[in-house]
Amino acid sequence: MTEAGAADDHSLAAELAGTAGRLLLGVRDEVGFADARALKDTGDLRAHEFLMRALAERCPGDAVLSEEGRSSVAGKRSKGDDRAPTRNTADAERLTASRVWIVDPLDGTREFSEEGRRDWAVHVALWERDASGAGRLAAGAVALPAQGLVLRTDATGGASLVRTDPADTDPVTGGGGPAGAPPPREVPLHVPAPDAGKLRIAVSRTRPPEFVRRLAEAVEPEVELVPIGSAGAKISAVLLGEVDAYVHAGGQFEWDSAAPAAVALGAGAHASRVDGSPLRYNREDPRLPDILVCHPGSASTLLTGIREVSGALP
Repeated sequence: MTEAGAADDHSLAAELAGTAGRLLLGVRDEVGFADARALKDTGDLRAHEFLMRALAERCPGDAVLSEEGRSSVAGKRSKGDDRAPTRNTADAERLTASRVWIVDPLDGTREFSEEGRRDWAVHVALWERDASGAGRLAAGAVALPAQGLVLRTDATGGASLVRTDPADTDPVTGGGGPAGAPPPREVPLHVPAPDAGKLRIAVSRTRPPEFVRRLAEAVEPEVELVPIGSAGAKISAVLLGEVDAYVHAGGQFEWDSAAPAAVALGAGAHASRVDGSPLRYNREDPRLPDILVCHPGSASTLLTGIREVSGALP
């Protein structure tokens, strides 16, 4: 991959995530909130079909793994459209591919279907095979459409925060630019360090895992559990300084974490399995059940605490 090609991958991930996010805002306006199931399915599938078409056109030689391209969701339908969802690249082809896009067209369908909620996301990540054969996350973007934000990797190896609404206040400082001017549209993104003596840990708003409650009791800093919706919104909250860590062991898939993990690593965060081992993607079984994302300075404390309560892991 040339330097220009790599830059294009980062830009493409951000472009596609942002465009799918705007599409989903339109679906909310069109379908409304009276029928949650219709809104969820329509959002899932319209975003999925957009991403599948765009990737086929822009990256025709690449494989795709999408949550909505699995055979298990072949019966799902979008409002006003009786076509079955476009299928993922066949596993045999995907597992030997050099480049695989791992996407979640709508992360947080529950939150998407609830009027006023902003903690849902779109994930677009690129996995590339490397010399070792294990592969790595090469680019990624997480759109938070209802918040007017895209968090993305960039060609420098870092990450950036993009405001899709230039009139928005800075999500980190809460203010605008100099002399009341709007904040810059795009700024470097660095995971902030937590305040001394306290850790805010993002958890599911509907089913906080028991082991995280026990972890909160086991670690030395005071811990506050903060309910947030989708996985992408939780990891973004870590990178934006709204919380200090995300710890999860209740079951997920590669598309739930690939794009957020790519951005987190670019922003200088620690991102691993809860036993400290690396996150691996483009596997035959796409289940990736646990993850830890935090500032590197908190990783040792949290990993030690997790080991102490490992009997409570699901």
